[in-house]
Amino acid sequence: MRIVFATDLSDANEAAIESRTCLECLDNIGVREVHLLTVVPDNVSSGLPGMEAATDAKEALAPQRRVFERAGFDVEIHVARGTPHRRINGLAERIDADMIVVGSRGQSPLRNRLVGGTVRNVARTAVRPLLVERIEKTPDGHAVKKEHLFRDVLYATDFSENAARAYDFFPALTGATERASLLHVGGGGDPGATGSAEERLDELATDLRDRMGIDVETNVRSGNPVEEITAEEERVGATATLIGARGTSRLRRLLLGSTAESIVARGTNNVLLVSPEATPTPR
Repeated sequence: MRIVFATDLSDANEAAIESRTCLECLDNIGVREVHLLTVVPDNVSSGLPGMEAATDAKEALAPQRRVFERAGFDVEIHVARGTPHRRINGLAERIDADMIVVGSRGQSPLRNRLVGGTVRNVARTAVRPLLVERIEKTPDGHAVKKEHLFRDVLYATDFSENAARAYDFFPALTGATERASLLHVGGGGDPGATGSAEERLDELATDLRDRMGIDVETNVRSGNPVEEITAEEERVGATATLIGARGTSRLRRLLLGSTAESIVARGTNNVLLVSPEATPTPR
């Protein structure tokens, strides 16, 4: 697999890159080639975070490159100028990446320019699977919130075609995922619909057990989808939430849908977002 790893050269992103467990997770799903990218906005001439001791962005990327290389990955570095989400998605398309990885600090768009800007815009326009890796502030700096990126996956589905595309990404996680939790959030008004949802989830669970040999559980909840998904993340101890986005055009910003966008912007879990144009890569 080939990924684009987007970094703003901050301490937070360095924490994500330097996590040995996270690197092992990427290796376990078959990532071999890493394209390390930083984007210099058009309105920034100098003074990027993390660049005080470097003469240019490529020099600033060198330590992060060495971390990936020591972990056994083939690495290329890229420096681009322009709008970050356009450059990130543009590179992913140009190199035919299997996944984009971005770090996200905090929960609030008011505190986190990445959630409020770059991450959300990458998610809205991505035509490749996007992994949003949560990073939190610690007394010693920053650290990834959940290191085992794909060990416990929560798959949230409304049984739409977009959700089915996200489900099709599961085989790419073989080797890293040990347990999956399948969730449907309904309105709670029709007991028959709940029974039907349980049956459909059971079919998916059987398929995953047979194909991947992992532990799978299912659950149907009622209420607000975002609240119920985040509650289920906590209940099952998920390390990543797998969800589909909706949209049809590469020329226009994809409409994530309120649930997917809220999970990306407000959630506390790692998120693996699969857009309609994204094609999962089988192992």
